[in-house]
Amino acid sequence: MNLKSLNDQQKQAVEYDKGPSMIVAGAGSGKTRVLTYKVAYLINKGYKPEEILALTFTNKAANEMKARIKELVGVKAEHIWMGTFHSIFARILRKEAEHLNYKSNFSIYDAEDSFSLVQNIISNFNIEIEGVTPNSIRHKISYLKNHMIMPAKYRKKLVESFIDEKIADIYDEYQKRLVENNAMDFEDLLLKPIELFENNPKILQNYKKRFSYLLVDEFQDTNKAQYELLKLLVSKEGKICVVGDDAQSIYSWRGANIGNMLDFKKDFPKYKLFKLEQNYRSTKTILTAADSVIKNNSGQIKKTLWTENNDGELLTLIKCADEKDEAYQIAKYIKQEISKKKLSLKDFAVLYRTNAQSRTLEDIFRREKIPYKIIGGIEFYQRKEVKDVIAYLRVISNQRDEESLLRIMNFPQRGIGNTTIKRMIAFARKLDLTLFETMSRVFEVIDIKERIQKNVKGFKLLLEKYIALKDKLSVGELTRALVDDLGVLRMFKEENTPESMARWENINELLSALSEYSSSNKNAALEDYLEEVSLITGVDMYEEEKNCVTFLTIHSAKGLEFPVVFISGCEEDIFPLSNRFSSDASLEEERRLFYVAVTRAKQKVYLLHARSRYRFGEVAYQSRSRFIDELNHKTYAEVNGGIGRKSSQRKSKKEIYYEYFEKVDYEDFDQDNKTLRPGSRVMHDKFGLGKVIEVTGAGDMQKATVHFERNNVKQLMLKFAKLKVL
Repeated sequence: MNLKSLNDQQKQAVEYDKGPSMIVAGAGSGKTRVLTYKVAYLINKGYKPEEILALTFTNKAANEMKARIKELVGVKAEHIWMGTFHSIFARILRKEAEHLNYKSNFSIYDAEDSFSLVQNIISNFNIEIEGVTPNSIRHKISYLKNHMIMPAKYRKKLVESFIDEKIADIYDEYQKRLVENNAMDFEDLLLKPIELFENNPKILQNYKKRFSYLLVDEFQDTNKAQYELLKLLVSKEGKICVVGDDAQSIYSWRGANIGNMLDFKKDFPKYKLFKLEQNYRSTKTILTAADSVIKNNSGQIKKTLWTENNDGELLTLIKCADEKDEAYQIAKYIKQEISKKKLSLKDFAVLYRTNAQSRTLEDIFRREKIPYKIIGGIEFYQRKEVKDVIAYLRVISNQRDEESLLRIMNFPQRGIGNTTIKRMIAFARKLDLTLFETMSRVFEVIDIKERIQKNVKGFKLLLEKYIALKDKLSVGELTRALVDDLGVLRMFKEENTPESMARWENINELLSALSEYSSSNKNAALEDYLEEVSLITGVDMYEEEKNCVTFLTIHSAKGLEFPVVFISGCEEDIFPLSNRFSSDASLEEERRLFYVAVTRAKQKVYLLHARSRYRFGEVAYQSRSRFIDELNHKTYAEVNGGIGRKSSQRKSKKEIYYEYFEKVDYEDFDQDNKTLRPGSRVMHDKFGLGKVIEVTGAGDMQKATVHFERNNVKQLMLKFAKLKVL
């Protein structure tokens, strides 16, 4: 390990270990490098790896840092306690579960599971609250827990109306059901350790002794519970190092508290402050532009970013006609950049404030034959068919998990309807049984037909078979056998629609991922896999090597970087988002988001705003974002769009291909089905003679809409359709 590769500020931050320290790390200032070197430095100085606790915000960041530390100190890095807050404390909770009236195989509920639980509670209690949806109640519960406001405190201090009273009832029942289901939601993974440590001083002392040094990445994004945990665990000597950038605090909606950075000085008065202000990522022009906007925020730690990089190009501000023109402009400039600079598609990112903005971009990029991937859309493990298989594994692991059991009770269809399920739940509540236990006594439940009773018994026997096999087979072998038994792959293939074939592919992808997991983690239990899956985020699934344009929200872009960045929707009420009713604090966070977006770019930034945009079912006329007006006017050049659509449509696909992509390493551009186009006459074994109306998608996901004889219109996935072009 050679510290000479660090600049002076980085080196000082790495070497300081006498007490608490805060590293304020500006965008692109080598924060990950400093954290990596600091952990390696501590190990070389004599700290035991197993006594170092390093907390990050994504699994991706944790894995990258651990790999880098391993390069510096070797296999000793394997013993560091490094991971996300949620994964590290889930690990502790599994070990100490009995002290919290839980079993170690507890399930971890994501947002969809929590929503389902809230919905079931509302249904069970016949609660009707006008104008309040189950999802808004789920969000409310999440907000309260992120701010450490539990049901009793909420009822005592914040209930002021009939609606509040009903929400308090649901919140009470929600917490009770989590315990009954042997389940925790994401917020519990932070709240339960606090409960554990406060109620068990000996256990707290054990962990305080175990962790001689604490390091925290992205400290500006910690919430109240996370900061409380840090203060509980830090040693008497105050061996804690937090790293963050107040200018990149963008998660208040999930409880992140920028005040934690400001309170650190009060809580650790003898702390040492280090500022990393040299930027290694962006050009001088990009930094000047970002700084000219962020300096309008009042609540911040003063710092001045600088770089030895060159001035670089001016930002390009494009005025577009509407959202379609905006998408065409992005496609046009990507092609120009590729042609001019010989860049690859993976060098481009399109950022937007909300996920809804991606729809038009996707439509135009498909039309323009430009491959793309979305981070933070419907993530792989959130797809219905994948969650259904995972729900089976959860029940096999934890039979008290009622939400997962309800999800799979009739998947695949086995004739167990809602009425039957309601009667079984009522029976279970009356006799204080779990739903799983009730399945064995279904013959005692009144008004359930004998045929359905047999179906329930058959389902229970299937589950018991795999519960018995759980510890005898690897996770991959267990799931493959289960999926074969269920017959879902055959079911989706026989259905033979584009949607069913996509589901067939997703389950096969899951089986492949499970086989890979089992071969890489020989002794891993089913619970280990379920925990890992439950804590995966969209950013963790990001594949840098895949050669296509990346679409993502600005929140998802945090921690990533790209040579060229497009920021779409730079308009009032979109970015900043609906500011007219927002507080100054909300506007300052939106400004920090803009700062994050601009500083993702290494070489070039494009800012786009539209004169009109289709919003909420009607055309809205937009004014450009105030953040554009705050930019240093010397950092950007403005151009008018509005012509991209026409010029794109006039050129043939062949001309576009040869003009822009002839010399580019471009995956899946030249499709096997290149002769298939709108107007092509085709023959299908089942549907007969037809005419192609539209061809969309790319690679294995390419689809064709075909008008067959007798007015029969079908959308077919070309990988499976076996169309013969006439």
